[in-house]
Amino acid sequence: MDFTEKTVNKNYLYQGKILSLRCDDALLPNGQPCKREIIEHSGGACVLYIENDCVLFVKQYRYAYGETVYEIPAGKLEKGEDPKCAAARELLEEAGVKSSALRLLYIMYPTPGYTNEKIYIYQAENGEKAQACPDQDEFLSAEFIPLSKVKKMLENGEIKDGKTLVALLHYFSQNP
Repeated sequence: MDFTEKTVNKNYLYQGKILSLRCDDALLPNGQPCKREIIEHSGGACVLYIENDCVLFVKQYRYAYGETVYEIPAGKLEKGEDPKCAAARELLEEAGVKSSALRLLYIMYPTPGYTNEKIYIYQAENGEKAQACPDQDEFLSAEFIPLSKVKKMLENGEIKDGKTLVALLHYFSQNP
């Protein structure tokens, strides 16, 4: 069976700096009309970096959740930017680590029901210390946390960010 839905009209309701919102007219596979609310997003890249049995985390306040969150370094893709370059850029900007050895682990669809966002998850190796230079509107701190404590944080539900969970679960599945 063909599950494809066909777009009839893309109706933009909002176009912002980070995302756009559409309410499309579409057709279901059986030909019936429907509406599809879509958030367009350029995507993001993140990077898992482990040094001396410690995971590099960035702690920052996330306005939408009203709390400070532990995450691996990450950021939005600029238009046409290579995700691997974005991951390396974010690792340097947010945490002051320079690495040219990045390996793609996954491409994640964080919320396939209403957004086209893709997050590219990398793992970096052979990092060198460099000067961190966060964006003007980024207030964060980078810290290394021992793998044993990270496991406990996972067990206690202290790590809530989806991309970080995927990267860590991958790492621990490969390194029990």
